[in-house]
Amino acid sequence: MNVRPELRRAVRLCEVGPRDGLQNEKAMVPTDVKVALIDMLTDAGLPAIEATSFVSPKWVPQMADAADVMARIARKPGVRYPVLTPNLKGFDAALAAGADEVAVFVAATESFSKRNINCSIAESLERARPVFDAAREAGARVRGYISVVLGCPYEGDVDPAAVAEIAASLHALGAYEVSLGDTIGTGTAGKTQVLLRRVAEEVPIAALAGHFHDTYGQALANIYASLEVGVATFDCSVAGLGGCPYAKGATGNVATEDVVYLLDGLGIETGVDMTKLRSAGRFISDHLQRPSMSRVARALDARSAAD
Repeated sequence: MNVRPELRRAVRLCEVGPRDGLQNEKAMVPTDVKVALIDMLTDAGLPAIEATSFVSPKWVPQMADAADVMARIARKPGVRYPVLTPNLKGFDAALAAGADEVAVFVAATESFSKRNINCSIAESLERARPVFDAAREAGARVRGYISVVLGCPYEGDVDPAAVAEIAASLHALGAYEVSLGDTIGTGTAGKTQVLLRRVAEEVPIAALAGHFHDTYGQALANIYASLEVGVATFDCSVAGLGGCPYAKGATGNVATEDVVYLLDGLGIETGVDMTKLRSAGRFISDHLQRPSMSRVARALDARSAAD
């Protein structure tokens, strides 16, 4: 199938399941399982896999084994393994563990910022500044995330101009890429394009990524809408792992299997092997003792069982 001329011929997928997907699991996931999942995702061809988070075990006990995970994964040349570092202490620990790419988070609304990280948006950007400075000195890359860009559980609709201002601040600090997160999954294709066009007035479209949750079943539509305006990087989570503890009813990030199926159908290259990706999804779903949230994975598994 030929790619529509206006769409990208290839996109980069950032797998966030091992970190964003697992961080809120109540039952502790063994380090062995996390390492095996990351290695399976590497083997499946994902070019970027967010491996873990260097945060206080008091706040996120699931990520207490971050250094062990980084020490044990089988890193493949050319594959990036970014980690979340909310502050300079986390960055220093990540660097000691061998990380060469980190991520920082801010929110698009004051209410979400205060509930999530207990500070204002301006304060969160100031907290991130030392991380950017240290990363620059260490030769590490920094990726910026902005949460609730298409809807906030506390404030409702979000002004695209406010998101654009925050994205510009992260880019100016040194973020090579800014991932725009529809954290509660309320975004629609039209709102997504309005947002992206506004943010692109401040930050080059090549430096933007889409991070869509599928609470309302709109994630794939939002990805397609993003493709139409030139976005070429998308976050996704194997088996649709994850959710948001600050947004009641929010589901996980869009399933990686579903995104790959969409892009394959458009003739857009991802470099991801669907068979190996499905194996990774089955592995972690079996461990968690629940079905995959990927509709594509469930459909293909059912078809295989029927054959």
